[in-house]
Amino acid sequence: MSTMNIHEILKYLPHRYPLLLVDRVISFEAGKDIIALKNVSINEPFFSGHFPHYPVMPGVLIVEALAQAAAILTLRTEDTTSKDDRVYYFVGIDGVRFKKPVMAGDQLMLKVAIERQIKGLWKYSARAEVDGQLVTEAKLMCTSRNI
Repeated sequence: MSTMNIHEILKYLPHRYPLLLVDRVISFEAGKDIIALKNVSINEPFFSGHFPHYPVMPGVLIVEALAQAAAILTLRTEDTTSKDDRVYYFVGIDGVRFKKPVMAGDQLMLKVAIERQIKGLWKYSARAEVDGQLVTEAKLMCTSRNI
């Protein structure tokens, strides 16, 4: 198991502000799973419109944060980094459930495990938690393609 700080994460993900949604990797085991962290700040650009009177993180961004954690897991498992000629894509999202809202000030724990990998297609089970309570769960499918 190993950790990653933001400087290491930037080597693996092509995302940048305001779409970089992983702040730290808490633990990682190649070919198995990852636990990553997203600090949800009131300064996030989406809070000005979602919703000004009740700042809730959009569910689609929680799923995106889980996908970014999955990308780090896959790239580190393959022992490669982000490249200008390759892009990591969603190919499917199943069984998404939102159990509780994620609010400004929350610390989102992103837990992603590889279920299987076949011919460049990766399937994961993913869950996001705040204070040990499940807030979102999903099955994700991703692949990378040359561009």
